[in-house]
Amino acid sequence: MRPTAKWLSHTNDVTATFLAAAQIPDLINLAGGLPDPSVWPVEPLAQLSQEVLRDDTAAALGYGPVPGLPQLRNALAQRFSTDQLRLTADNILVTTGGTQALAAVAEALIEPGQAIAVQTPTYLGALDAWRARVPRYLPMALEAPEFDPRPAMRDAQFAYTVPNFSNPSGRLVDVAQRRALIEAARDTGCWLVEDDPYGGLFYDAPALPSMLALSAEGSGPGSSCEGPYDGPVIYLGTVSKELAPGLRIGWAIAAPEMITALAAAKQGMDMFSSGICQMITTRAMERGLLESCQEAQVALYRARRDAFCAALETHLSPYFTWEVPTGGMFVWAKSTVPGLDTDALMQRGLAEGVCVSPSSVFDPAGQDRTALRLNFTLNPPDRLEAGVARLARATKALLQEAAE
Repeated sequence: MRPTAKWLSHTNDVTATFLAAAQIPDLINLAGGLPDPSVWPVEPLAQLSQEVLRDDTAAALGYGPVPGLPQLRNALAQRFSTDQLRLTADNILVTTGGTQALAAVAEALIEPGQAIAVQTPTYLGALDAWRARVPRYLPMALEAPEFDPRPAMRDAQFAYTVPNFSNPSGRLVDVAQRRALIEAARDTGCWLVEDDPYGGLFYDAPALPSMLALSAEGSGPGSSCEGPYDGPVIYLGTVSKELAPGLRIGWAIAAPEMITALAAAKQGMDMFSSGICQMITTRAMERGLLESCQEAQVALYRARRDAFCAALETHLSPYFTWEVPTGGMFVWAKSTVPGLDTDALMQRGLAEGVCVSPSSVFDPAGQDRTALRLNFTLNPPDRLEAGVARLARATKALLQEAAE
């Protein structure tokens, strides 16, 4: 038989490992970006499912338009519009989860071998979504002093950022740097992708304005509120963290020309997203279900973050350093022990009954083996404590083996 495509030999197995972790008895999963199922609004979603099947069976179960159902596109336009940011349905593409939006951006903008500027370290799901395009990556270390994004963006087809509690680093990009990225996008003509799955998870302060909203302020191209938004930002969102990941509803918000291109890419992927899930999401937005869930989510996850960081201090402070995130789902723990290989630590952790994500899969070059991405939202405090204790045992055992 003829061989498979070459890019398949460069995929990562970490995503499959942590998604399958729930099937391993007593394994504690600190690897994935997974919400706690207890926050899913099961009864309201069940009621909405019955309503949409009863009220509009054809739209719920039949074929639908490629860009998404008009009701949901209009609801999204209304939700994200501001006094200065005017959005219409022409600015909205409904996607099958946020991952499809990432894949569609690359499909629409990248020829094989072209460059993407990426906030470093980078979300492994994005790297997976783009792998078949075989792009070059230009790192953007946003936390570096006096960082200038222009050199990377000047040579890239688009720049990818997760400004709200970056996956994997948990970093919050401040407003000044958001404005700098927008200005660089305008100066270079580079599209600026703002991936925002965690924007509702601010724990310690009010939410910051999105780059999408900031790009509509002031004067200059794309800033006028007289007509649909036509600025440089491609904003990606999803209900996976706000409602439930199984709905598989995401969206892209961008200039109409970009939405047209992304819709053409989507058409070749799945034609349209689930009608029943779009209608459930529409009614959930219209009835304020997302906002009513958010308060409980934030309270639960804030407490878990605090418990998790306390456990890290107790068990892992001799081996790692980290910053307490002000939101999101992740702690980025950097090794302070020379030679500690976090790829090997992941495997040793599995033997101890804990699953973690090593930094190598968030590095486009696959070389960084000095850090871990750790999730605190899925497990209650006692399981978080136990998971960190297991990880500490794995770390000690690995270091002892290396010393022998």
